[in-house]
Amino acid sequence: MEEDAEGMDRLDMDGDFEGGRFGRDGEFYYERRRERAPQTRDDVLYGVFAEGDSDYDSDDDTGNRRRRRKRRRDDSEPDFSRPVQFESAGKFMPSKEPEPEERPGLGSAAASSSAAAEEDGATDEEALDLPTAFGQRIQEGARARREEREREREIAARRRQASGLGAGKPPPAPGSLESNSKVAKMMAMMGYKTGMGLGKNAQGIVAPLQSTLRPKNAGLGSVEGFKEPKPFAAKENLPPPPPPPASAKKEQQRWSKKASTRKDPVLTKNELLAMRNEQEQDEQPMVVQKVIDMRGPQARILTDLKGLSVEQEMEANDVPMPELQYNVRLLVDESKADIVRLDGQLRREQEKVASLVREKEKVAKQEALQKRQLKVMETIAEVLEQVRVDDTAGVLSLEGLLKTFQELKVHYAEEFKICNVAWIACRFAHPLLIRVFQGWQPLQNPLFGLEVMSSWKHLLQGDQAYDFSDSVESMTPYAQLVSEVILPAVRISGTNSWEARDPEPMLRFLESWEQLLPPIVLQSILEHVIMPKLSAAVDSWDPRREKVPIHVWVHPWLLMLGQRIETLCHSIRYKLSSVLHVWHAHDASAYAVLSPWKDVFDPASWEDLIVRYIIPKLKMALQEFQINPANQKLDQFNWVMIWASAIPVHHMVHMLEVDFFSKWQQVLYHWLCSPNPDFNEIMNWYKGWKGLFPPELLANERIRMLLTAGLDMMNQAAEGLEVVQPGARENVGYLRATEKRQFDAAQQASQYTSYHAVPGAAIADLSFKESIQAYAVEQGLLFMPRVGKFYNGMPVYEFGTVSICIDSVKRLLYAQPQEGIERWSAVSLTQLMEMNRMARPR
Repeated sequence: MEEDAEGMDRLDMDGDFEGGRFGRDGEFYYERRRERAPQTRDDVLYGVFAEGDSDYDSDDDTGNRRRRRKRRRDDSEPDFSRPVQFESAGKFMPSKEPEPEERPGLGSAAASSSAAAEEDGATDEEALDLPTAFGQRIQEGARARREEREREREIAARRRQASGLGAGKPPPAPGSLESNSKVAKMMAMMGYKTGMGLGKNAQGIVAPLQSTLRPKNAGLGSVEGFKEPKPFAAKENLPPPPPPPASAKKEQQRWSKKASTRKDPVLTKNELLAMRNEQEQDEQPMVVQKVIDMRGPQARILTDLKGLSVEQEMEANDVPMPELQYNVRLLVDESKADIVRLDGQLRREQEKVASLVREKEKVAKQEALQKRQLKVMETIAEVLEQVRVDDTAGVLSLEGLLKTFQELKVHYAEEFKICNVAWIACRFAHPLLIRVFQGWQPLQNPLFGLEVMSSWKHLLQGDQAYDFSDSVESMTPYAQLVSEVILPAVRISGTNSWEARDPEPMLRFLESWEQLLPPIVLQSILEHVIMPKLSAAVDSWDPRREKVPIHVWVHPWLLMLGQRIETLCHSIRYKLSSVLHVWHAHDASAYAVLSPWKDVFDPASWEDLIVRYIIPKLKMALQEFQINPANQKLDQFNWVMIWASAIPVHHMVHMLEVDFFSKWQQVLYHWLCSPNPDFNEIMNWYKGWKGLFPPELLANERIRMLLTAGLDMMNQAAEGLEVVQPGARENVGYLRATEKRQFDAAQQASQYTSYHAVPGAAIADLSFKESIQAYAVEQGLLFMPRVGKFYNGMPVYEFGTVSICIDSVKRLLYAQPQEGIERWSAVSLTQLMEMNRMARPR
């Protein structure tokens, strides 16, 4: 155990006291306290490592000598009379970093040693306060050592003066090149000169890089109150600037007149307001936000951040008397604010005064206007009162009344319109105009009263546009006057004496009064006078007996009647269809009656009428037409060509292609195949036929192609080539398809013979469709195609009241049981007749 404890300190009190013992009462008594060697500064700094620092000694001779001299002094002169002292490691402030220990250079070694000695001596004097004889001897020894150290400092000072180091010359800065003699000698041997830069061209820096310690936890951001170090700039080879003046001298110059040349400008009230106005004009409008500054003892409410850090800047710049300057600045700001506030109040008051002046002028104008209007009203009231008196007395004339109101309108146009004086004039003029137009016949004398009504229209209506609405409430005074004076006479005359088949009297009256009749009056005449007359005339019209065509006395009303003509057109189509089913193609009167209605009827109705009644008769005429170049008769052909402008082009082209050009090309073919044909005669014959076609047909591409086919046949014959018979190629394919259809129909005929037998279908010279049409005629039913309607590519026909579809290939009938439902079924003629009987209204 003793071996283990060797070299370790014991924690008991045996080594602390001499002659120690415990008494009977248990107390510890000792003769004296054992003295221990005092701790030196090196012991405080290095602890147990103080003796082992020789391995890390630098070449700094001055520092080594100081440490060795202090150690020898402490070892050779132990002073056990001094109490225990605690060595301080340095002074630390909470807001400052520890000051680094300056390591003296060559010139400051003696000075630092003497300062340390003086500090030690002062400490000894303060610590030694021993009144005993032993203490007196200690004080004398300390005084002798202090005197010896002073002599050594004097000797060192004389040695420095002898070696050229003057006392007034400042020692070299720590870390500089002069502070290290070995490095300075080495640099001098390499060509370095004091005050010059390093390198061959003296471009290097001499001063070391300076590092500035940033506040704790500041990071890389900016910190208030901390000044960032300026970037290094190479110093020119110039002598160092003189040292700044002392702080005391600087404080004395602060209040001198020459201390600062910069002074704050003195602003007048007008200059301050001008600067503020310029700033308001330059600055863009922005949202004002309040900022609460709680850094001081009292919270401040700010509207901007200007001057927020003025106090900190003053403290950083060491501005003298900051409190006074702060108070002065507050007074200046308050004065500025008062000036701006008073200026704003002054401006508002000035704007208020200007607004009141404008309001006064406006009220004055209104007052003058109202006075003028009151005076005008009084004048108009006096005139109207005079008119009423004359009317009561019976001396009021139409001319005098017109003149009076014309003068009122000329002099007081605005009040005439605002006060509706026109209605008052209409009230006084109505009985006078009734007297003027009493017994008037408008159809016999349409020009009567035009000048009088024209004058009253100019007075009551003026340049105002007519109201085209049919509302009685929106009627103008003039329209009211015409409807009560003119319209009754026209209605009586038109109802009693006018005939619709003689439209000239009514047309002459309407043309004469066209500019004077308001739209509502004109529409009333058309609706209650003209339309009833025309409807009655159309209903009584008989196309077979009337010598005057109906379009002669109906068409003049087309523009005036507009959409009302549709009711007449429906009746006219019914009348025409009732006589066209017995019409023959040689009767040209049908064209004279129908052609004027082509542009009046709608296209669908016109096409339906032509397809139902005209085209079948023209096809029969073309089928009967014979083409004979030796003795040609063109009666049937001319009957058809008359309708070329009335029949739709596609229907006309199809009819000519099927019923005319097939015969015409066959005749031409046989003529060209005859021995020794006369080509000049054939060419004249061709030109003659081409000249018979109207221009609207010659412009059709299909007609030109059919004519060109005949011309090609003539060219083939003239060149000696074989002339191809027209339609030969088409006939081969047609015959093949026909044979196949007949074979398929023969197989199905046995299945439907008894059920679908068609009376009269066995007639050899009638087709299946013609047999159905003949049967409908025998039964007295209407049979006609329905324009634009198809079922499975086959046209739909109207058989009485039932829609049917004829399949000529299969010789079947399909009927639509109910209109509007796309459901077709095969039926027989017996079932078709039964469906017609069921559909007839009882």
